[in-house]
Amino acid sequence: MNSVVRDQAMRQQPDEHHPARWWHRLADGRLQCDLCPRDCRLHDGQRGLCFVRQREGDAMVLTTYGRSSGFCVDPIEKKPLNHFYPGSSVFSFGTAGCNLACKFCQNWDISKSTEMDRLMDAASPTAIAEAALKAGCRSVAFTYNDPVIFAEYAIDTAVACHARGLKTVAVTAGYMHDEPRREFYAHMDAANVDLKAFTDEFYFRLTGAHLAPVLDTLKYLVHETDVWTEITTLLIPTKNDSDAEIGAMCQWIARELGSDVPVHFTAFHPDYKLDDLPATPASTLARARRIAHEEGLRYVYTGNVHDREGGSTTCPRCRALLIERDWHRIGRYELTDDGHCPHCASAIAGRFGPYCGSFGSRRFAVRVARH
Repeated sequence: MNSVVRDQAMRQQPDEHHPARWWHRLADGRLQCDLCPRDCRLHDGQRGLCFVRQREGDAMVLTTYGRSSGFCVDPIEKKPLNHFYPGSSVFSFGTAGCNLACKFCQNWDISKSTEMDRLMDAASPTAIAEAALKAGCRSVAFTYNDPVIFAEYAIDTAVACHARGLKTVAVTAGYMHDEPRREFYAHMDAANVDLKAFTDEFYFRLTGAHLAPVLDTLKYLVHETDVWTEITTLLIPTKNDSDAEIGAMCQWIARELGSDVPVHFTAFHPDYKLDDLPATPASTLARARRIAHEEGLRYVYTGNVHDREGGSTTCPRCRALLIERDWHRIGRYELTDDGHCPHCASAIAGRFGPYCGSFGSRRFAVRVARH
């Protein structure tokens, strides 16, 4: 992106008709969106499954550029990222819509909404970066709904953030085509990818998508970029929580991504279209963590539960407790500034720096000035 285009992007005001990228015209006159593997083919006026990318005349537009479902300051551990500047605060926002159709969506009121326009806060990329700085955050996260579907807005905001020394974080399901994926992650410093299960049947039946593109995103991030990557799997009783599936997933991660990629097993609570299932018991998370360790993964965490052992970081070599966590609150912290164990000098995988204390479990909303 040249400097003129970049400056224009950072001054961009909320725009229901912002030009979308990654599409082409088909021989039958429809326009195909090339952002994600859904390949939505649209007539004039139609929207893709994500709801926010729309055909207008002979072009595609992003209808949520510059508008958000709200801005909050969170602990970075809430994303969850346990190895990306632990204890720091992150300025978080999302828009509306999603390119998956998860029956178990935990943020369905945002991601499945088709009536968010009149509810959304408005802010330019520059305003978001300045608000994050003012709030004392170290990074900005594109989250709550998947930033893949508002990639143009996220990229422009990331440019504004980097110009001010802020890091950027994508919290995503990883369902994206190769070309936009490369452009998108060129502007990200960290990502938490939601690996929802390890069978294509689960993906097809419960998300309306497929597993392979998500695995491709993970391999791309780990092997072809410097983006710090962590994985989250929401364990749903009877759907993706068997020993066999958890074991197969962990084997694949160890073999294809390496044993240093942190994995978070989090607890499902009944919601949206799967409200007839029970919540995930803590014993299931503990079992998954044990299986992951047996398969050679070094950094495995539990989430959405109070579990000091499952939330803490230990040295994989000497087993010393380095970062003690309970939910999102950090207690004991012994990691060196350059990310080493002070007891045996082993390097701990991640992105670290001088520890400035724990932001804790706080979460507060922020108003962003329009400019």
